[in-house]
Amino acid sequence: MNTTQLECFMAVANFLNFSRAAEHLRITQPAVSHQINALEDELGVKLFHRTSKSVRLTQEGFQFTQYAGEILKLSDLSKARMKESRQAPSRLVIGCRNTAELRMLLPALSRLRLEQPELLPVLRLIPFDSLENLLTEGDVHLIFSFRESAPQRARYRELTRCPVVCVCGPDHPLAHREQVTLAELREAGRIAVCRPPICPQALFTHQSQAVGDRKTDQVLFCDHQEAMAALAETGYAFAVMADFPNARLPGLRHIPIPECQPLSFGAVYLAGETAPALKRFLDLLQESMADKT
Repeated sequence: MNTTQLECFMAVANFLNFSRAAEHLRITQPAVSHQINALEDELGVKLFHRTSKSVRLTQEGFQFTQYAGEILKLSDLSKARMKESRQAPSRLVIGCRNTAELRMLLPALSRLRLEQPELLPVLRLIPFDSLENLLTEGDVHLIFSFRESAPQRARYRELTRCPVVCVCGPDHPLAHREQVTLAELREAGRIAVCRPPICPQALFTHQSQAVGDRKTDQVLFCDHQEAMAALAETGYAFAVMADFPNARLPGLRHIPIPECQPLSFGAVYLAGETAPALKRFLDLLQESMADKT
């Protein structure tokens, strides 16, 4: 069954005349007859009583007008909705792996709204592997990554270099320090840690150096960096983390670790993606992060 058959059926049901139905549909009368015959064969019933002088609906045909009309209405509605979606405001789909990345976007998004109010951002907070798959499939336009973790087949644009810092609560013994070394961190109590790929390998190496030979009860393993920050904020532990621009949580201390080199952090997008909106947003991101470095 297809919409052409249903349109032919409804036209004949309205006009009760095959010739007038054909004229209305702008097709030939034999084509209308063929569609009706095919529909009757599929349904297994006769829809019309036909003589050389008249056409009228059978009981089954009369009942079928309701279903055919509803199907055609649904078909027209779906076409109209799809047309609306093509005319809908442009959207920039941005994928983030954690709330720090979301907070990092806020200054650039605020400026983008003022510059291009017709452009609507779509923010998606999704785990690591799934997000890269969505980028490859074109379901998101932009994700973020450290350089060493960026997908090889995508384009990488550095936005900033994130210092490696010790994050702790205001009551932690380290809170008053202006800077700290990895050797000092090995003697600083409990540490919260995260595994790759949630943290890049370079950061994981520094994290491991800070762990040293601690006992198991002195190391708190986390599934994401939000858990690390929560443990630091509540005083359970400190953490070795990347210091994202615009993303610091109030109340936490961020203490530089000078011996750790800053990590390249940037935007990742498909090599063929050249939309002006994406380019402008990348510029705004870079400018907003430069203001905080």
